[in-house]
Amino acid sequence: MDTSHGKELTGLAPEARYFREPSTPQQRQYEALRAYFHDGLPSQEAAARFGYSPGSFRVLCHDFRQDPTRLERLFRAAQRGPQHAPRRDRVREQVIALRKRNLSVYDIQRELREAGADLSINSLSVLLREEGFARLPRRRDDERPTTTRPEEAAVADVRQLDLSPRQFRTRFGGLFLFAPLMAPLDWAALAQQAELPGTRMIPALQALRSCLALKLIGTARKSHVMQLVDDEGLALFAGLNVLPKRAYLASYTSSMGRDANLRLMECWSQAVPQLGLPRGDSLDLDFHTVAANTAQEPLEAHFVSRHSRRQQGVLMFLARDAQERVLCYGNAGIAKAEQANEILRFVDFWQRHTGAAPRELVFDSGLTTYANLGRLTNQGIRFLTLRRRSRQMLAAIYAQPPGAWHRITLPALSRTYRTPRVLEQTVQPKGYGPGSLRQLSIIDLGHEDPTVLITNDLHATPVQLITRYAQRMLIENGIAEAIHFFHLDALSSMVGLKVDFDLQLTLIGSTLYRLLARRLPDPYQRATAKTLFTHLLDVGAHVSIDPHYITVLLDKHTHNPYLKDTGLTDKPVPMPWLGHHQLVIQLA
Repeated sequence: MDTSHGKELTGLAPEARYFREPSTPQQRQYEALRAYFHDGLPSQEAAARFGYSPGSFRVLCHDFRQDPTRLERLFRAAQRGPQHAPRRDRVREQVIALRKRNLSVYDIQRELREAGADLSINSLSVLLREEGFARLPRRRDDERPTTTRPEEAAVADVRQLDLSPRQFRTRFGGLFLFAPLMAPLDWAALAQQAELPGTRMIPALQALRSCLALKLIGTARKSHVMQLVDDEGLALFAGLNVLPKRAYLASYTSSMGRDANLRLMECWSQAVPQLGLPRGDSLDLDFHTVAANTAQEPLEAHFVSRHSRRQQGVLMFLARDAQERVLCYGNAGIAKAEQANEILRFVDFWQRHTGAAPRELVFDSGLTTYANLGRLTNQGIRFLTLRRRSRQMLAAIYAQPPGAWHRITLPALSRTYRTPRVLEQTVQPKGYGPGSLRQLSIIDLGHEDPTVLITNDLHATPVQLITRYAQRMLIENGIAEAIHFFHLDALSSMVGLKVDFDLQLTLIGSTLYRLLARRLPDPYQRATAKTLFTHLLDVGAHVSIDPHYITVLLDKHTHNPYLKDTGLTDKPVPMPWLGHHQLVIQLA
């Protein structure tokens, strides 16, 4: 401890001590800056004299150099009005005494409320800061006051799974309808091939099934699993004694690196045909940004269509099978510099896993560059996309004589604008190597400016091209479904890798719901996952376990006749992850 400064102050007159011992923070800053800039005192010595650390004093000097008006604010007149808070002052001593008992602001608020004084959490936080109290560190359970607490749930452990004869109720009986759809696939082999992490208590298969179960019932966030941990049906579907808690799910998704997520997508892509879902040959592509309100993560700014602005977030590339209406590819965490080339990586992925390049790709303007469009043409891939309109382009379109336009009739009877006019031209965009492209300019579609499409398809009619591009809007519906039911935008953390794993679970969940929809009669064959869950699967059940069978008796429900038409009920289904029991789903 430096005692020379104290000895120096001891011999000072009271008048001098006023300048060497400032009584307010403003005076302290002024005297320190004056000693350094006017009296020439070295920086470290001036900092020590007035109680600053060397680093903080350097910051103070830097701010003063950048903003000389800062000194004027030190002499600003005091603001008029009440200089105290009556409500806080009445309980100030009581709050100080409670904090000294190691109570949090929530504990203090509860104690004050019981004593007849109600103060908000914000006011309590301000009061404690005024009295110099720091944030309370995390306390152990034995350090917390004795209050009513939630009942402590069991720890998830596959070794504690109880398959002895018993009966219980579950809120999520409809979830078991996915078991027959998932049966043709060896999920344990899938988890092994994808090299998913696991432990002796929660192996990789059970971890995957737990996360997938939450996705299939539309759980918004990992934190919401705490409302479900006591449901034995969810635990049984996952193959565990109880469902893992939110802390485990957060740490598990954090352990999933980018390579593991890509392996999971590749293994799932290879497994989908085994489940009976064919692949279409026309695909819709789009980008989607998961917005993140954070200043701590180094995230780039991307365009967020929902907010109509650029914002920090995680950029995703999505592909949707136009024929089967299911998301079939997703990659998250794409850097802005790699955004235009993501379409080429998708083509490589598709060719590697299907043995052939995609026949047709349909996407919006700005998804890639003209040079990449040329590469698609060289690979024999047809594409259809919007073209960005410039003033020169619009002027050239409007300059065409009326005879160059011809009117067509679109087949959709529900369209308001069924007879647009079309101008067909051949263009050579800069950067597109293979030659020329076909350009269609369409007016009378309900838009102020013409819609401009470009394609390398030289044989399809304008009616076919316009109708096909209108169907591209279905990928936006698919993204909306992923957001509204699968909660793709519900970030529980700002870490991009967690978003990536959640995206892969969304692809799996989307496929399973499409497999279920294919078995249903109209009007549910084209229904969204949210509609299917709300109308058909959100039903409780009575579960009975005996030595050989697990019987799920679904409650009586208005839409149960539709479930009977699926052919998934009353048929034993092997459940190798549950001691080789067989599952039987019955309707009340």
